[in-house]
Amino acid sequence: MFSHVFVGVRDFERALRFYTPLMEQLGLTLKFSEPDRPWAGWVAAGAPRPLFLIGSPHDGAAAAPGNGNMTAFLAAGRPDVDRCHALALAHGGRCGGPPGLRPHYHPDYYGAYFYDPDGNKLCVCCHDAVEG
Repeated sequence: MFSHVFVGVRDFERALRFYTPLMEQLGLTLKFSEPDRPWAGWVAAGAPRPLFLIGSPHDGAAAAPGNGNMTAFLAAGRPDVDRCHALALAHGGRCGGPPGLRPHYHPDYYGAYFYDPDGNKLCVCCHDAVEG
């Protein structure tokens, strides 16, 4: 569905330190990192797209989060949601909603919400029922 998602950041090195462990936990591979430009992008292993990108805005203006904008990442399971939320907070993120079921979306929706150091809203979620 998507070619790429680009999230603007003000401090590339800080953002790279925030996103690298999060992307690793989600099983995404760093496709490139160009600090001089600055930008970086991740993909699913062996896939050319979609890309998740961070970097400075092309117009040279300061990056600013949009009200109502959110990027949601699909996790392999609920433990991954928990780990991603913890990683985000440990690397300078701010909680936007702890991991847990959100049955108002659907009975098996398990998600966590947080903001990166630049204030961009992110979600990591899983839609699978717990096997038991």
